[in-house]
Amino acid sequence: VQLQASGGGLVQSGGSLRLSCVASERTFTPDTIGWFRQGPGMERQFVAAITWSGSNQLYSDSVKGRFTISRDNADTVYLLMNSLKLEDTAVYYCGAVSSYRNARIRNKYNFWGQGTLVTVSS
Repeated sequence: VQLQASGGGLVQSGGSLRLSCVASERTFTPDTIGWFRQGPGMERQFVAAITWSGSNQLYSDSVKGRFTISRDNADTVYLLMNSLKLEDTAVYYCGAVSSYRNARIRNKYNFWGQGTLVTVSS
């Protein structure tokens, strides 16, 4: 499966952005799609995940209540980010993992898209 992330940009603190992750060339159906982010000098960290069926979602504590992950009826997973903070500035990556129980574990992911940069300004 190939993943393509998009939707990043520059936004003021308190603003919103919606990221998209399109899955293509799906030789298999991933169990779960996750979003991770990597800030300057930091490791890639889990943000949110959703099962391909859309029935289960998972969030990190830092974004719970502000971010919403969803999936449309085709091949796109969205990450709606509201009430953005300076510390949300990072490159955001989407990935595919074969089991929802591993959604928080970066090295369990089989496929990654390229990153999309989100910059939150004051």
